[in-house]
This record gives sequence, structure tokens and C-alpha cells, in this order.
Amino acid sequence: MTDLNRVIDQVVREKGIDREILIDALEQAMATAARKKLGSRNLEAQFDEATGRINIFEYMTVVEEVEDSYTEVGLEEAREKYDPEAELGDELGTPVDLGDLSRIIAQVAKQVIIQKVREAERDLIYSEFIDRRGEIINGIVQRAEKGDLVVNLGRTDAVLPNSEQIRSENYRQGDRIRALLLKVQKETRGPQLILSRTHPDFVVKLFHIEVPELREGIVEIKACTREPGDRAKIAVFSRDPDVDPVGACVGMRGSRVRGVVQELKGERVDIVVWDEEAAIYASNALSPAQISRVLMDEEQHVMTVIVAEDQLSLAIGRRGQNVKLAAKLMGWRLDIISEEESARREAERSKMLDLPGIDPFQVAKLTRAGLHSMEALSEVAPAVLAEALEIGTEEAEILCQAAKEAFEAAVIAATGGDGSPEDDEAIEAEDGAEGGAAATEDGADGSTATAAKGGAEDSAGDVAVAGVDQTVRQQRQATGEADETITKADDEAAS
Repeated sequence: MTDLNRVIDQVVREKGIDREILIDALEQAMATAARKKLGSRNLEAQFDEATGRINIFEYMTVVEEVEDSYTEVGLEEAREKYDPEAELGDELGTPVDLGDLSRIIAQVAKQVIIQKVREAERDLIYSEFIDRRGEIINGIVQRAEKGDLVVNLGRTDAVLPNSEQIRSENYRQGDRIRALLLKVQKETRGPQLILSRTHPDFVVKLFHIEVPELREGIVEIKACTREPGDRAKIAVFSRDPDVDPVGACVGMRGSRVRGVVQELKGERVDIVVWDEEAAIYASNALSPAQISRVLMDEEQHVMTVIVAEDQLSLAIGRRGQNVKLAAKLMGWRLDIISEEESARREAERSKMLDLPGIDPFQVAKLTRAGLHSMEALSEVAPAVLAEALEIGTEEAEILCQAAKEAFEAAVIAATGGDGSPEDDEAIEAEDGAEGGAAATEDGADGSTATAAKGGAEDSAGDVAVAGVDQTVRQQRQATGEADETITKADDEAAS
């Protein structure tokens, strides 16, 4: 057999494989190949460092009476042929004449070395890229396969799935591409590298490349959300009061953010200031819209944002994009309504207080369940009402009937009354301003139930009021005897 020392040394040097691991694999493969050729014998392969050859030994146990001539040998025969000092129970190893096995063993050695080299290369690639997960890497588009892009990274290829591509982008073979290394999966055929250009962290990492303050830790990106290809929002915070986080990310004449936008192929990026006060944070997140005040349910993470009529469409954004991104950025459910809708809901809540067994806290539970008007309350199923108010079914049926009667009376008064001020108020209550739009943190539109902290809303609950330049938090707790109001105002510098 050829001297394997030179081959082993070359593989160890070029591929970085541990010598002992390679030799052990060779010995095991040789022993397996010999057993297949010679049968079920107790065979063992040993590598000879001096000669660079692998020798096959057959081991037999010394016994008094031989039952298997391949694995056992008699005491007299053992002392005569192999070892004069042999004793019962000893294991005697004798070299096997390879003969025709030399060619087979050489092929096995070649296969084992090739397999180990491949495994070592896979392990090296995995070790190299597993630590780079979450980083931006550069590559060249190699080809397209069923919508997915195969990207050449040099030592290996990565995949940019169709789901992780921005729909407005098109790449051809040979184009250079930058993407986020999203996943590194260890598979039998080798490490599978998954890239992404739609993940929010891709935007974050691009800003880290462009903004030194982010790399130094002076400025921090608290949150990021995006609709890939259209718009993104990031919330930034500065640990140094002398450093403007928004200005640091924008750069001189927009030079820093321009680099990010160019890489995103024109995707709009909104940079807002993060604040621990949810009301101020909401005001910043919904920019450029100007908000009037905010009603918060901190327990449910639901927020009703009230804006002027001319700011409603701006706060909602095209296809609800602005409020969706703001909700995702904050992790809150946002309900955008106009001042007129807010006044209408307040009037409806006042009517609800006239129903039997309804107090301000019950009203808050109704609004949390999305029941903002007497009409909605009159049409709701008693089972739903019972669950919302945590009352019995019979009580819910009585309340539904009372709400229905009150609503019908209001409609009759509004359509056929005597023109009294009470009738006018009823008409206004039914024909009030239209509501705004709602968004949850996962981006869905729909009406939102909003209740104040502690169970009461607006006139009976905790009301947080926030403007762009100041925040006023009012708390009213209904005790049946008196209201206590606590007001706190903070000035915020213009962003």
C-alpha cells in the first residue's frame, strides 16, 4: 500500500483537518472493508506511523476448547504458534495477509479522505458564517431558481428566497448584491445560508454602516419596522443629551440617510425619536401628523389617538401605512379618530351611563369591547355583552333590551320630535362625525376598543393627553363621591 503519511500531511495542512481524526476514520473504514471481504472476524486496523501503512490484525481469544476457529484458539496452539507465554483468556493479534485486499483498501482510503475533506470544508464554512449571522454580506448573483436567487459569497453559495426579496427589485446574473445573513442552517449536504433584504434588521445594519454614533453606542436604534420597498420607520435614542439622534442618522444635508435609501432602492425612511412616555412616543411615531390628545389603556396596550379633521388622512397614511408602521414600531394597538368622532363617542358614553346597572367602569369595558354607541349596544348579542361586562346572561339580556328601547326612543325623538334642544342633541348623536382608522401592532385595520388605565375611560378613567410640544396626563377615578384630577405637563423640544 502507498505511504499515506504524505497524503495525510497534505490534507491536514491544506484543509485544516485534525490528523488524529483523519487517521481514526481511515482505520475504521479499513477494518469495515476487511470484514466485508473476510467475513465476521474480530479484525482491527492500525496505522503504522513509521511506514505510513495501515495493517489489519485478527484477534483471537485463548480458550481450552475451540468452538469458533475464526475468533478462538486453543491454549497449546497459541503457545506453539503465537506466544509461548499465552494464558487462557488472552487476546492474541495476528497480522492478516492482505493479498487481494490491497486494491480494495486503497480505494477505501481514497473515499474516506475525500469524505473527510468535504466534511471539514462544511464545518469550516459553518463555523465562519454562524458568527456572521445578522450581518450584511456582499455577493454576486449566480443564477435564479424558481424565483429564488443563488448568490456566490466566494467560498460558498447562499440563497435569497423570493419571500425575502423586495418586490420592486430585479437582479440578473453577475449583479452585485448586499443582503442580511438571516439564517445559517446545518444540513447533510452542507451549510444552508439564507439571505434577506426585507427584514427590518437589514435597515438597522445599513444605518450602523453609515452612522458612526451608532457603532460607538452613543445613539441607539430602539425599534424598526418596514413595508419593504415602500416605507420604513425607525425609533432612535441618544445616550448623550448633546447629540441629536435624528440629526446623527440623517447626516449633513441628508448624506447618511441618503446612502441607506439608495441601497433600499428609494424606500422612504422615517426617523423618529423614541421616548419612554407612550403618549409622546405615539406623537413622534405618527409624524408628520399633528395629534391633539391620546387616550391610553396601558393594561391592554391600546391607544386612541385623537387628531384634527385636517390631520386625519395624514395620520392614517396611504392605505393605512402610517398608522400600521407606527403601531408595529410601538407594539401598541392604535385607533385614529377625529375630534368630531371623539365628541360623538363622549356623547354616546354619557347616554350609556343612564342605562340600569351601568357605571363609568362598565362603560370603559364596553368601549374596550368595541361598543362605542347605543346602537351597537342594542344590536350586540347578550352572550357577548355578558362576557364583556363579566355579568350573568339574564342581566345582559335586560341591559340589551334597555339599550334597544333607549336607542329606538332617541331615533323617534330625532325623526319625529317637536324640535326641542333635546331632539337636536339626539340628531347630532346619531349623525355625528365619521370615525378614523385603527391599526394593531401586526398591521390589521379595524375598529379598536379603547379603555383608560384602571378600567375607566375619558370622563371616568385615566386619560393621557399628548401633543407634539407637550403632554398632559389626566386621571379621574369614579368613587361615587368625588373626582380626583392629577395633571402633569412636560415640554419636548421640537424634533
